[in-house]
Amino acid sequence: MNRANFSRSGPPRPTELAHRLLEGVLVEGSCAIDATAGNGHDTLFLARLVGSTGQVLAFDVQAEAIESARSLLENARIAERVAFHHESHARLAEHARPDSVDVVMFNLGYLPGANRSVITEVEGTLVALDASSEVLRSGGWLCVTCYPGHAGGDEEASAVERWMETRAASGWRVARYGMIGTRKPAPFLLAAVKS
Repeated sequence: MNRANFSRSGPPRPTELAHRLLEGVLVEGSCAIDATAGNGHDTLFLARLVGSTGQVLAFDVQAEAIESARSLLENARIAERVAFHHESHARLAEHARPDSVDVVMFNLGYLPGANRSVITEVEGTLVALDASSEVLRSGGWLCVTCYPGHAGGDEEASAVERWMETRAASGWRVARYGMIGTRKPAPFLLAAVKS
């Protein structure tokens, strides 16, 4: 990474770091999954990288999120690169073949600007992580941004971290990135490369 890419104000946010890590992974023709489409920022990032011959699968349980993400991609004139799925990320393996995906991204928690009581939940997220491990090719990347600072977020973040530890024990390369010394639990990124 070029040193000039980093901000002088401090380390990058977990979502920004995930993008930086994946910039060199996805190429024209790649296949990627945005497991939590939200407002579409990660979906747009992935769609730009996979190019006109690649594909992104984007999932969200909230119709509002799918509409927002689709609008963002249409405005960027690359919506045709994305297959939107208004359903749980726990079902992502139904839409991708085993060992066919280069990157899976999760940005857990709630949809910014929407009802904060609608959140990703431990059970569905763990099923989705298992599905991700099935569809990822060897050498594929899994990036999960966790938010322990909201109700239910700490439990989910801990469960995801334990899930990643089991993958590390089986040969995946796994790293954790996040701020320390904050007043409330800070978001953090778990990044893994499948063995």
